[in-house]
Amino acid sequence: MIEKDCFICQKHKSDISASKFKIYENNYVYVGHIDNNNQQSYLGYIMIDLKRHIPTLGNMNVEESKAFGLIIASVSKALMECENAEHVYAIVSGDNVPHLHIHIIPRYLHTPKKFWGPSGVQDWPEAPRGNTQEILEICNRLKSYLENSTYE
Repeated sequence: MIEKDCFICQKHKSDISASKFKIYENNYVYVGHIDNNNQQSYLGYIMIDLKRHIPTLGNMNVEESKAFGLIIASVSKALMECENAEHVYAIVSGDNVPHLHIHIIPRYLHTPKKFWGPSGVQDWPEAPRGNTQEILEICNRLKSYLENSTYE
């Protein structure tokens, strides 16, 4: 089911420019790095979208649930192994965009405790931020990890 006014549905239909930062896609999920329109971005900030338009976790069917859970674990492990994240935050809210998606946000080594938390890590003045090229490099590392992982 696709909603014509839904940003995420439009992205999956390619009606709008889907991020050049795509990492993975299958019949159920789409994984990509946050795209801040050529602005500096917190490196490793990933969005995982369910392809079918549903508002929340409780609306998934069994196949979607398996795919969603598996890719969350896989991407989190990839961030830990490839990018040296010491912790990975996962947030589902759906208040602004009622299409199921999850924010995956790494916390890197040496992040001061006062900046811990999914928003706090981005507020740290020394947080790893990057431009388009640096984001593409992370995407390629994560993509390679997922292609070679034993999760699927």
